[in-house]
Amino acid sequence: MSETGTLYLIPVPLVHLGAAVGAETLAAALPAPALATARRLRHFVVEHAKTARAYLKHMELPVPLRELELGELNEHTPAIRLESLLQPLLQGHDLGLMSEAGCPAIADPGATLVALAQARGIRVVPLIGPSSLLLALMASGLDGQRFAFHGYLPAKPEERARAIRELEKESRERRQTQIFIETPYRNAALYAALLQHAQPQTRLCLAADLTLAGEFIQTRRIRDWRKTPPPELERRPTVFLLLG
Repeated sequence: MSETGTLYLIPVPLVHLGAAVGAETLAAALPAPALATARRLRHFVVEHAKTARAYLKHMELPVPLRELELGELNEHTPAIRLESLLQPLLQGHDLGLMSEAGCPAIADPGATLVALAQARGIRVVPLIGPSSLLLALMASGLDGQRFAFHGYLPAKPEERARAIRELEKESRERRQTQIFIETPYRNAALYAALLQHAQPQTRLCLAADLTLAGEFIQTRRIRDWRKTPPPELERRPTVFLLLG
């Protein structure tokens, strides 16, 4: 074994939390080289062990799941636990970092582990797989040369309205696509706020359920969104993209 292992960032399919994931879904989401790398690992850091075991089961690893070492890293993990999650790497083992959906460390707590690995000089290797943010940008027709991801907008109505106006102003001045997400059960509230506070000529793209059977991607100007019935976004993972 080498002095330190390699941290592999393993994307997973863009599925609803808790949804069933089969071998075909994994094969469609990850290219063969990425799957081959994941299959040889024995140490993983995941958001939730139960969900991760379902993914790993369908990756058809050559060893029983009980022989894998799974550490959890999510919003409830105290900072003091990060050192212990890094231990397999420091002992010379390769380690796989997995998100609940999509790419790890992008709008994901795994970023803290990657930062620590980088600080320790540990090799970090991102594997190819689905990114909801890039897929949404690709399909939006908005500016793909200049864009920024802002994570979640404020939940309080007054703060959210101010953030929308500020992002729209910045987008208009820089010709920059603004990308943000929301907790699925608050999608409708964010959509309503965008229609209320954005300018009529601003373009808005909604990208929901990306790569899934119910995928919905539509770009319209705010004035045109206002003329149509609101799309069904309840509990559907959605990426919002705005260009002033």
